[in-house]
Amino acid sequence: MDVHVISKHDSILNTYLYELRNQELQKNRMRFRKNIERMTQILCYEMSKSLVYKSKAVKTELGNTFIDLPVQDLVICSVLRAGLSMHHMALDYFDQADNAFISAYRKHDPGDHSKFEIIIEYLACPDLNNKTLLLIDPMLASGKSLTMAYQALQHYGEPKQIRIISLIAAQAGVDYVDANFPEHAELWLAALDPELNDYGYIVPGLGDAGDLAFGEKLQH
Repeated sequence: MDVHVISKHDSILNTYLYELRNQELQKNRMRFRKNIERMTQILCYEMSKSLVYKSKAVKTELGNTFIDLPVQDLVICSVLRAGLSMHHMALDYFDQADNAFISAYRKHDPGDHSKFEIIIEYLACPDLNNKTLLLIDPMLASGKSLTMAYQALQHYGEPKQIRIISLIAAQAGVDYVDANFPEHAELWLAALDPELNDYGYIVPGLGDAGDLAFGEKLQH
């Protein structure tokens, strides 16, 4: 699997990444969500370079020219709930795409919060056969929720290409996804962090992206 880490190359994305990680700035939920949106735009732009393009004629007031346009049928699938903060920005970029949504959450063991299972309860999906599937999940921690989401989506067809966008990933999660996705899948990240803690959160990461964007939940 090809993995593209955008923050390795200096750009304005690093400003948004800094603000996203900063504990003080995280307290402003609207700013937190806005920075997620900005980073999603940049990641979508970078990912768009990997699509297949075909030249198409266009007529202007003064003459004719050709422009290369992407030709894939794209399906954008966000992993709920945290993926909601990214989805509409991806759809702004790929405004003719079909859409899918899947829920995935951690159900922790009440006696030991370091132990949890991934639960999927909701899925809405169009036909995926021969489409380009764009999976969106802000935090790629262990990689298990993203893998389970992909396995559930396979009931709706076999995509021709798989593209994944996450803001921050742990190396262990990238390795897990690499082992469980087709070789042709590609991954775009804002940042790649070295490890997970005992509770399955990315270190240094930023915390719980869903809670920071939408408020704390009662479920643990």
